[in-house]
Amino acid sequence: MIYLKNTTRKHRFGVRRVERAARALLGAIGRPQATLSLTFVGDRAMRRLNREHRGRDRTTDVLSFPAYPPFAVPRRTRAGEPELLLGDVVVSLDTARRQAAGYGASLEAEVERLLIHGLLHLLGHDHEEAAERARMRREERRLARAIGLPWPYERDGRSAG
Repeated sequence: MIYLKNTTRKHRFGVRRVERAARALLGAIGRPQATLSLTFVGDRAMRRLNREHRGRDRTTDVLSFPAYPPFAVPRRTRAGEPELLLGDVVVSLDTARRQAAGYGASLEAEVERLLIHGLLHLLGHDHEEAAERARMRREERRLARAIGLPWPYERDGRSAG
């Protein structure tokens, strides 16, 4: 199940498209029955969250709040068991819109990219060290292919995320 909430008024975009992408991504990671909370906020709310939870007093594009410690997410649930909540992914639509313009992408495509990035963080992936970053980038591209998302974000050796 996907819980989706847009707290912004100024950003309108294909919420249904993002919801379909989220369902497909859950299938692509082998957890089609899992539950994901996806919230869209503006830069001001994102800055507050980033400050409160990470000690960084600035906005960011996506934050993830896992329900489980890294790599401890159960692989599957059985019939009759409670739904598996992976966690919360919060996306700043203000930042996503700016980034999309910079990449020449649609807002929906950038939100899907950020959803992939945030979902991987929920699963314990990180990009602090070079080896981790390379693994995460490979998985980002695999998931992008799984939902038919073109990956125009890497140019001249630079990469989003």
